[in-house]
This record gives sequence, structure tokens and C-alpha cells, in this order.
Amino acid sequence: MQFLVLTERFTDKFPAEEWTPERIEAESQRVRELYAAGVLRTAWRRKDKPGAALILEAASEAEARAAVETLPLYKLGMIGFPLVTQLDPYPGFGPR
Repeated sequence: MQFLVLTERFTDKFPAEEWTPERIEAESQRVRELYAAGVLRTAWRRKDKPGAALILEAASEAEARAAVETLPLYKLGMIGFPLVTQLDPYPGFGPR
């Protein structure tokens, strides 16, 4: 199953100097690991607010949440996941 996960950065709680290059690189490294493992299918930066839109492959919502909860910025309390939802195929592409 695929899941859409929206992340958001808590920039109101963490000033700009907290978003260090080292923290961002650790986050990027974990994202690359999830991608290499086949858990993360794709990622985009959000334009409406600081954060990302992720597509994950997981057997359940709990598994999807467990994967994103391994992100270093989440562990530091700097990001959250306001949306984690399962995606179903669009039926318009199915047989007629």
C-alpha cells in the first residue's frame, strides 16, 4: 500500500540557527536510506509551508508512521506529520 505523508517544520518553536547544516544532512541521509530500502518512493518540498510531501510503501499506516518516525528531525521534535493517509488507485484508469 502507498501512503501520503505531509511533514511540517516547527519553525515557530525552533529558530533558524537550530536548522544547522549537520541536522539537515542527517535528515537527508535518513531519507536516502529509506529510499534505498524501497520504503520511500518519492519526496517533494512543500511550497505552502516548510516541510515535505512523501510517498511511502508500507503494509499499514502504523508501518508508514514507524518509518517516518526514524527521521532525525522528528526525533528532535523539530518536525511533525499533520497528515498520514493511505492512497487508493484512481479508478478512472481502470478497465471499462
